[in-house]
Amino acid sequence: MFAVTVQFQIRDGMFETFMPLMIENAKASLEGEPGCRQFDVCSDPDRLNEVFLYEIYDDAAAFQAHLKTPHFQAFDAQVAPMISEKSVATYAKVRS
Repeated sequence: MFAVTVQFQIRDGMFETFMPLMIENAKASLEGEPGCRQFDVCSDPDRLNEVFLYEIYDDAAAFQAHLKTPHFQAFDAQVAPMISEKSVATYAKVRS
């Protein structure tokens, strides 16, 4: 298992434009990428400029494949001007 978290700070006035694109990207990832197991898009009505993603992939290679998909590349190009900050963190499952 390979987890990815992403936190976006959305530019003022761009949330309503950003979210449908984000939701479509998540849907395309879940439906079209065999290595994508979970893709949650989260926001808080009190902080509309902040969007949090929680994604689960089979492994790091599946996440790297996600970054190369046409749907992700199109999404990334579309939303780039809408984002003021973005942070990505990745985590591998610790085996006991």
